Amino acid sequence: MGRILPEGAVERVSFFEQHAGVFAERALVIGTTPAAVALLAERTLAAREAYNAQQVAFERARGATRAFQNAVALMTVAGSDIIKQVKARAATDGSAIYGLALLPVPATPAPLPPPGTPTGFTIALSQVGALTLRWRCANPRGSGGTIYQVSRQVGASGAFDVIGASGIRRFVDDTLPSGAASVTYEIVAMRSTRRGSAGRFTVNFGVGHVPVAAPGRLAA
Repeated sequence: MGRILPEGAVERVSFFEQHAGVFAERALVIGTTPAAVALLAERTLAAREAYNAQQVAFERARGATRAFQNAVALMTVAGSDIIKQVKARAATDGSAIYGLALLPVPATPAPLPPPGTPTGFTIALSQVGALTLRWRCANPRGSGGTIYQVSRQVGASGAFDVIGASGIRRFVDDTLPSGAASVTYEIVAMRSTRRGSAGRFTVNFGVGHVPVAAPGRLAA
């Protein structure tokens, strides 16, 4: 049985969808019964409907996750602007301003360096055509709250458009334009009011090939 049935769940659904009609027409000849074939048809239909429902739920969850990440990134930018303004007022009117804003008085040591530069990019192509981007980023010791802004350039030239942000070193791009030969991503680490240097990498697409990051295209 294992040599006949496909390994994947979706592939098995397709397999039985393709064979249900033949089984029904030749039930007695091939050694089964109309009742057994009817049961298979019923359960195959249920499996297809369950798969379709799963895909709808998956798309909704992915959209909700992306919306949450973008909302947090925008909130961080807005809040950082206010904190920067509070710091500017405290520099002239004294540290009591921090207490009025319910903010801690900054410690006296030297400020942390800016966030690091994203490197070590990897990609994975999903069944629905989305690219999952992953990277490394050596941020200063003791730093936290880093947000990664992701921009994309389609083709070999043109502007970089911001397509989202992530609070982790991973981002799913499910808005790839159809027919693009290559895309270049630019990822910038941001913390409070500081920005790191951008990391860039290019993904080349080829017919019948898994997209790969072009070597030697990483740039700070």
